[in-house]
Amino acid sequence: MKQARCTFLAASLVVLLAGCAGMAPSASAPPPKLVVFMAVDGLPQRQVLAYRDQLAPDGFARFLDRGAWFADAHYAHSFTVTAAGHATMLTGAYPHRTGIIGNEWKDQATGADVYNTGDTSCQYIGNRTRPLDGTSPRNLKVETVGDVLRRVSPQSKVIGISGKDRGAILPAGKTGTAYMYMGETGQFASTTCYMPRHPAWVDAFNAAKPADRWFKQEWKPVLAEEAYARSLPDAQPWFGRKGAKLPMMMGAASDDKPGPAYYTGLLPSPFEDMLSLEFARAAIAGEQLGRDDAPDILSVSLSGHDYINHAYSAESRLSHDHFLHLDRMLQAFFRDLDATVGPDNYMVVLTADHGFMPAPEVSQQQGRDAGRIDFRRALANINQGLATQFGVPGLVMNYSSATLLLNKKLIAEKNLSLDAVADAARKLLLAEPGFDTAYTRAELLSGSRRGDRFFDAQRKAWHPDVSGEVQFSLKPYWMFASSSAATHGSPHPYDTNVPILVYGPKWVKPGRIDMRVEVADIAPTLAGLLHVPPPSTAEGKPLPLIRP
Repeated sequence: MKQARCTFLAASLVVLLAGCAGMAPSASAPPPKLVVFMAVDGLPQRQVLAYRDQLAPDGFARFLDRGAWFADAHYAHSFTVTAAGHATMLTGAYPHRTGIIGNEWKDQATGADVYNTGDTSCQYIGNRTRPLDGTSPRNLKVETVGDVLRRVSPQSKVIGISGKDRGAILPAGKTGTAYMYMGETGQFASTTCYMPRHPAWVDAFNAAKPADRWFKQEWKPVLAEEAYARSLPDAQPWFGRKGAKLPMMMGAASDDKPGPAYYTGLLPSPFEDMLSLEFARAAIAGEQLGRDDAPDILSVSLSGHDYINHAYSAESRLSHDHFLHLDRMLQAFFRDLDATVGPDNYMVVLTADHGFMPAPEVSQQQGRDAGRIDFRRALANINQGLATQFGVPGLVMNYSSATLLLNKKLIAEKNLSLDAVADAARKLLLAEPGFDTAYTRAELLSGSRRGDRFFDAQRKAWHPDVSGEVQFSLKPYWMFASSSAATHGSPHPYDTNVPILVYGPKWVKPGRIDMRVEVADIAPTLAGLLHVPPPSTAEGKPLPLIRP
């Protein structure tokens, strides 16, 4: 402990000396012993406030009534998806620096699939690993707050937990440890990137088979039927899961025991989130987080809300009820933190990786211009137009994380100008229904369209090493046709506006803050509170929440 104190005195001096260079200032209070960083996957800010009168006293209300919360917090990149958001949260950098431009993308040269946390050199421990599973942070090009913390203080621990591999791996950074839910077995597992075998507390958690307890149990509403009058009724015809309604049974009627279908089926329900928080409690006890003078970081990303909003939309009763379940889960988790870590020893930051659009059918009913785009047809039209102009078919290979991937090899073989083909593809794409803006590699690199609609947001979403030649965004309330009821991935406020909620009376001045802030501001803020320098590529600035 004495060594940890000396390390942090030295780190504080580093931050003070660097303050004139624009680094995040350290807080006057000692750093929290444990930073609990939480993300609710797919939670738009509008939902946090829509049901405020139905919240429990100490879940989300702990932030809204006794913490600091930002009403106008946004992502500043255009392609707002899970991996890109999780990579931004604790690095303070957007995809143009992190290299995590989407959940998956295509290799520029071969067109092969690339998964954001894919790494075939690593395997899940005790579970099957498929070629595109997420197993390591290899593709993340920048450092996190946790990486800085562990460089300053090797005694500190950084642990990431999530129902999704990307939700655990990216916030954990290069030097943390990630554990993710296994849909085939109902276990939590890490990978050989982090360790050869699990510690005893993980084996004990999995051996107890906690995921099995909800087999043939029902997801029931938190409140009485009349409490859901402000959300859409169940069984809408455009639901991604036809006829879905509450109460909802976990496990098929024909199943006689839990299996992969049941374990995967827990993800779009409250139960996998409950399981993630149980695993977080086990991690706090097993790793003794927050028990010494070397601060630790525990990142917990709750994945269920995203699955539910994709299947039913954020306006559905199922989403409304899941949010209320989350609220009660948080209340129980916070009270356990008070009892085990101590109320003056930890702070909590909660945000989301992206928001959510309303289902196009709902928007159409409200008189908005909305719809679903058949991208295969649009791609065929673009290629046909390019073939007419340049005399060569197949110049666009595919879609890749909100970009068009051009066939550079073919373009070179035919002695065509890459910039000319990209510009023509951009114009043809914008002629298709539902597309809003598009910019070419040349424009994004030069900044020549600075000030144009969403240009800065699309520039932040684009990385020269991994993105395609034309970055685009869709019109408001439009989405690509899929089995989902609704989605996300745009620069529009319903996707960018997410909660930033902070609780920790020892460090945080409570109250609502209306100034516009960015999710990239979280990383330098936490660095200041932990008395370490911010990540070297962080773009944000400290949030105005530290007590004077």
